Amino acid sequence: MSSSSKQVPAVPAVVEHGRIAEAILDFVSHVPGSKVDSASDPAGEARRLANRAAQRAALTAGSLALPPGPLGWLTLLPELLAIWKIQGQMVSDIAAAYGKHATLGREQMMWCLFRHTAAQAFRDLVVRMGDRLVFRRMSWGMAERVARQIGIKITGRTLGKGVSRWLPVVGALGVGAYAYYDTGQVAATAIAMFEGEIANEGDEASAEPEPARRRKRVVDTLVDKAVNSAARKVASTARKVATRKRGKPKAE
Repeated sequence: MSSSSKQVPAVPAVVEHGRIAEAILDFVSHVPGSKVDSASDPAGEARRLANRAAQRAALTAGSLALPPGPLGWLTLLPELLAIWKIQGQMVSDIAAAYGKHATLGREQMMWCLFRHTAAQAFRDLVVRMGDRLVFRRMSWGMAERVARQIGIKITGRTLGKGVSRWLPVVGALGVGAYAYYDTGQVAATAIAMFEGEIANEGDEASAEPEPARRRKRVVDTLVDKAVNSAARKVASTARKVATRKRGKPKAE
């Protein structure tokens, strides 16, 4: 009796980590705008935005995971891009709620979206100093290197999700649940970042620690007061001398 062989689904080219890295670079090259105003309670507004985005991500991912078998493989990259779009807009809106949208650049967007996926990829890009994050400006070469490392991590995760395409409905529920969780992780990273300080390497003013800036302001104030006081004393002495000279009788 011959044994039956199992057919293993082939790995599609759409989930090769090089293509995912290219998609990451294309995506983070543009920071989406936001219509959210600065909030009096930014933490509460951020949580509301996060919950709404997580629900949208779950619905989107679950819907794209419904096609069974080989058709399901074709939706893997579109699913990633759709989830990133939702998460990227969420990060932009959270930044606006905290009144820090101007500080949101390519480096900060990449950190928020993928830090929980591949933290080691950011070891040369981000330095944590207390509650402050200092970002290095990414050259194109550094951006490619970081994107490749993230792409490798995402590829392994995406292949596991691709297998679920062979389990319609049940697989879709699992994919949707993971998208909800993943979006929550992105939101947590963004909230933690915007609740602290953000600085860019080389920006001496912003990179200087807050206690040092306070001490500098105090010293500058004291120096200004001392200079003004000395100037007033010199002016007062000069007036007295001039008055005495005018009051002296002329010698005959």
